[in-house]
Amino acid sequence: MLEVRRVSKDYPAPLGPIRVLSDIDFTVSPGDSVSIVGPSGSGKSTLLYILGALEPPTSGTVLLDGENPFALDDRRLSSFRNRHVGFVFQDHHLLPQCSVLENVLVPTLVAPKGDGSVERRARSLIDEVGLGARLHHRPHELSGGEKQRVSLARALVQQPTVVLCDEPTGNLDQAAADTVAALLLDLHRRHRTILIVVTHNLELAERMGTRYTLSDARLSVR
Repeated sequence: MLEVRRVSKDYPAPLGPIRVLSDIDFTVSPGDSVSIVGPSGSGKSTLLYILGALEPPTSGTVLLDGENPFALDDRRLSSFRNRHVGFVFQDHHLLPQCSVLENVLVPTLVAPKGDGSVERRARSLIDEVGLGARLHHRPHELSGGEKQRVSLARALVQQPTVVLCDEPTGNLDQAAADTVAALLLDLHRRHRTILIVVTHNLELAERMGTRYTLSDARLSVR
């Protein structure tokens, strides 16, 4: 379970702190999906980075399965993110010199297992996203939609509790965006993750179980 309790975020400025997030409260359980929409610059990505333990809040608490990642030292925090959080960004961030399989395996390099189970899981996920025939292709040999499908498989390879998506269809044409959106939801249902999607795509936002709007630093349902 992901619990967000009175989370606020300020950024320093010459004339005083600028409040980007104010007293954000919500809870998401495994199997739930959430979208967050709002104007550009409203703090959506900042909230996502806090949920993913990439950036600390100014105040408030984030608990994932009862654990506060911001109470951990740097080494344990990195391990926490690697085990519990999968990220999908607008830009796929694939390594150009690596194959599809190698890119999906990147998160596992922190704590590799020698029994072959991780590679089997990676291959299975690549099959699930429809790229089994592209296992050894490099990113330059893939379409934009295919690259994003690789990033979905990479996000799930560590069996994370929560998958965080920042504009996952933002760089895709309509057909590719529809394919990635359908695949994202299908994988979410099959793997029973907590899915949180920040997006300007209102069609994608409506497909999530709960839709939030972030405006004037506050989060509200729809």
